[in-house]
Amino acid sequence: MYSFLFYLIMEVLGVIFLFLSFSVIVTYLFIMVLSALEMRDHRRKNRFADYQDIITSPIAPGVSILAPAYNEGESIVQNVKSLLSLHYGKFEVVVINDGSKDDTLAKLIQAFELEITEFAYCEEIPAQPVKGVYKSKNRSFNRLVVIDKENGGKADALNAGINVSSKELLACIDVDCILSHESITRMVRPFMEETNRQVIAVGGVIGIANNCDVQDGTVTKYRVPMTLLGRFQVIEYCRAFLMGRMAWARVNGLMLISGAFGFFKRDLVVEVGGYFPKTVGEDMELVVRMRRHMEERKIPYKVGFVPDPLCWTEVPEKEEVLSRQRNRWIRGTIETLQLHRVISFNPRYGIMGMLSYPYWSVFEKMAPVLELLGLLYTLVLIILGDFSAFYFIALFVVLYLLSILVSAFSLLYEQISYNNYKDKKDLNKLILTAFLEPMMIHPKIVYWGLGGHWDFIKGKGGWGQMIRTGFKKSEDKKNMEADTLNSSS
Repeated sequence: MYSFLFYLIMEVLGVIFLFLSFSVIVTYLFIMVLSALEMRDHRRKNRFADYQDIITSPIAPGVSILAPAYNEGESIVQNVKSLLSLHYGKFEVVVINDGSKDDTLAKLIQAFELEITEFAYCEEIPAQPVKGVYKSKNRSFNRLVVIDKENGGKADALNAGINVSSKELLACIDVDCILSHESITRMVRPFMEETNRQVIAVGGVIGIANNCDVQDGTVTKYRVPMTLLGRFQVIEYCRAFLMGRMAWARVNGLMLISGAFGFFKRDLVVEVGGYFPKTVGEDMELVVRMRRHMEERKIPYKVGFVPDPLCWTEVPEKEEVLSRQRNRWIRGTIETLQLHRVISFNPRYGIMGMLSYPYWSVFEKMAPVLELLGLLYTLVLIILGDFSAFYFIALFVVLYLLSILVSAFSLLYEQISYNNYKDKKDLNKLILTAFLEPMMIHPKIVYWGLGGHWDFIKGKGGWGQMIRTGFKKSEDKKNMEADTLNSSS
């Protein structure tokens, strides 16, 4: 009797894993088609676009750039100067010093001639106490507002920034990101284009600046990172932004806008209560909550996406740091999906409930667990002697080739649209990484994802320390190359 039940369970599991395998294939092929169509339409629409018209337009919305800062003393002045130099008419830069323990605030006060003001702080969204609001005595920096507050984490800092902000749109960024001079004009355009529905949020592409030349707050020369982990993330970001989010934006099913670079309607963010400080996935959670708000009130809306390279950041190239990042990402995903589980397969929430939420639940949240179960299932079959090597190898080859195909298409999209990596050596390195990733890097990603599940079960919170080495300037790189040549000679 028990033997019969055991073999019955094994047969059922075999059918389930086979179904999941083919679901992965069909889903990613579908995403590739949708993203290609969306990219084609975007290129056609923007071929003759003149973004200078937006800068001078009297109806262009104002933008409040919110940049939380914690212990950013080494680079805070240069980063803020870069933000103040953006090309747009109506914007302000709100830097939130979130209880830094270094000289972040002191450097800001000295560099921008700041003085504390009698600002009428209205706490529309709860946040940790604000010690003071600073503005510059120098009219050259009249766009800058600096908030000094008690430490409360990134979400809490953003909420304090929202309370001080005065513009219609919020641009929530990481203070150490590099923004294109045209980033605001391109990101506000979707808010101005729609007439039949509200655009509640817009996301943008995040580029990787590791090993690139950076001068005056702009990436002047693209190079791929020097490490395998860094190059893997270039491919991963292309897949995530130029394929995944492009596809979901086409069907208005986008549930995530990167916390490093996203625009939101301020009045709606305030209406839904701002960022939720008790999750490490505050960016995803806010987008889902805003979408729920609109769906429950049956208000036509859209979450947009701009597939232009407008923001660059430094990614971790050490396994220790990358593992903490991926652990946090999976915990944030689990927290958000649990907080909003009423959405799951609920037709009341449209595309988000019937497609987006199930996709994130299976292919993002449960992916590490399902891969582990599949491995254990295979091992049990081997032990029982019921293992079909031909079936296993055939399925493995199909999934391996699918992985390479998806990566190759994401790189193709990047080359057709932007052609940032012009050196053939860089492209060859990325192509080689696409072949190596499934075998050398993906198992580690699964392992770190499983660690995120385990930490969530244990109730572990927090971000973990994210160590950055800093961007290289063009002149610094030239000096380094000269030193290398001198030492070798």
